[in-house]
Amino acid sequence: MAEAGAIGVLAVVEERACPRVGPDAVNRVAEALAERHGPDLARGVFARAGLSGWLDHPPAAMVPEADVAALHRALLAELGEPEARAVAAAAGRRTADYLLAKRIPAPVRVLLRLLPAAPSARLLLRAIARHAWTFCGSGSFAVEQGERVVVTITGGPLRAAGPAAACVAAYYAATFQALFRALVHPNTSVAALRRATEATGACAFALSWR
Repeated sequence: MAEAGAIGVLAVVEERACPRVGPDAVNRVAEALAERHGPDLARGVFARAGLSGWLDHPPAAMVPEADVAALHRALLAELGEPEARAVAAAAGRRTADYLLAKRIPAPVRVLLRLLPAAPSARLLLRAIARHAWTFCGSGSFAVEQGERVVVTITGGPLRAAGPAAACVAAYYAATFQALFRALVHPNTSVAALRRATEATGACAFALSWR
């Protein structure tokens, strides 16, 4: 029993020392990168990040946020910021598609689409907040809702990505926009309020459908 308890403590310590996020943060980047630039460049980017094995064996479980950050740094180094952000945004839209198809039950999707936009947004954001650890890792997630929705994400992969923080922010913003367009209002737009930089390690963006 003592040994089992020690193993449990070690597992908690390891999880805190190595915060993780969902595998979409890797798998959808691989898909978007291959679609936009072909498999050879995708392999080069993943090799630069030290993650070549994940192209052949995509992760099915939570992945270290440090590895996600390394992938975005490799994207930035290989493609430059405008295209790296475009790939990250394409990956975000793919993540939203995956969540809609595999993670959000059909009755919930129907309910959110039937409700007026404001209560639909509240319900969706409540669900997202409960699962924020799956994309924020060691970071934090905050929402302000009024005439528009303001999402702030701090730390986690954003901070770990260093100079590629803006790429991670593009991934987040595109994911939220696609989810809101599918479930809350088809005219949802997203606008950056705080540019993610290596210094801030945070981003803020507004979602509006009016």
